[in-house]
Amino acid sequence: MAKEMLKGNVAIAEAAVRAGMEAYFGYPITPQTELLEHLSKRMVEEDRVFVQAESEVAAINMVYGAACTGKRVMTSSSSPGISLMQEGLSYIAGSYIPTVIVDVMRGGPGLGNILPSQGDYWQVTRMAGHGDYRPIVLAPASVQEAIDFTILAFDLAEKYRHIVVIAADGQIGQMMEPAELPVMRPPSTEVPHWALSGAKNRPPNVILSFNLNGADQEKVNIAIQERIALIKAKEQRWVEHYTEDADLLVVGYGTTGRIAFTAVETARENGLKVGLLRPQTLFPFPDDRISELTDNIKSCLVVEMNAGQMLDDVRLAVGGQVPVGYYGRMGGAVPMPEEILEAVEAEYAKLQGV
Repeated sequence: MAKEMLKGNVAIAEAAVRAGMEAYFGYPITPQTELLEHLSKRMVEEDRVFVQAESEVAAINMVYGAACTGKRVMTSSSSPGISLMQEGLSYIAGSYIPTVIVDVMRGGPGLGNILPSQGDYWQVTRMAGHGDYRPIVLAPASVQEAIDFTILAFDLAEKYRHIVVIAADGQIGQMMEPAELPVMRPPSTEVPHWALSGAKNRPPNVILSFNLNGADQEKVNIAIQERIALIKAKEQRWVEHYTEDADLLVVGYGTTGRIAFTAVETARENGLKVGLLRPQTLFPFPDDRISELTDNIKSCLVVEMNAGQMLDDVRLAVGGQVPVGYYGRMGGAVPMPEEILEAVEAEYAKLQGV
């Protein structure tokens, strides 16, 4: 298929339709509103379910109910709206239900502003709700990756019966660039064995996240941890550039990782042995590859649009083997390649003892 100019939010929405999404429930909030607007038309055209809920709290609980039927279901929001969804996300996690969530991150805390940010990293990677649980988190750095990751999100959600979050900063949601959409995949006619689909010819299924018996609840939690361990082993994703001989490894994701690539290319032109690793999964974080690279690199530099939230994960992956520096902007400020290059040069100078 030919590429076409697409805005990130619209591309995610259309990719979800083509992935066979059967129901969408959401509430408008900038900078993700175009996603909801596109689906308000397309879902009706495809004779599928679209509901603009009265709030994000209502939307996530509608998602919970619809997903229990085994259908492909999604919601989307931006940072404050995702905060409101946390209780519902925990219920979904505790019920072992596949669900896709899109978070187009904006500046915070509080209402903040509608500019791009990556300040939701801890919120989406650590829990996405209370309890011992972590969702899969995908971080696109282009409109094409946003499309591809939307398809992947539904597949991973069903594979593991797990929540999958697409964490796209506001820049990805609002930017336009050429991208290729997938062919239409019709909704599946197969009903999962666990779904609430009527029990005419089988014992009834029961889906809940409520368990008063401590020993039984521990068994549930252990099963969740086993599933998360499997996800960590199988689903780490990343891209890397110039890492073969790098002395300094830059680590950045989403928009910041994309901008950092330009800075790394310039550093290479200037004779600096600098490489880039861009995580595509924020959870599971690509610990294994970063740990491997620490055998050869001398230092790391983390770049983010927040106060240093991925920084913790990089430090854990490095395991104290090399120093880890940080450069970031906050509150909706997007770093320019020249800024990151300056931080790279300063970090590299430390290696030379300058």
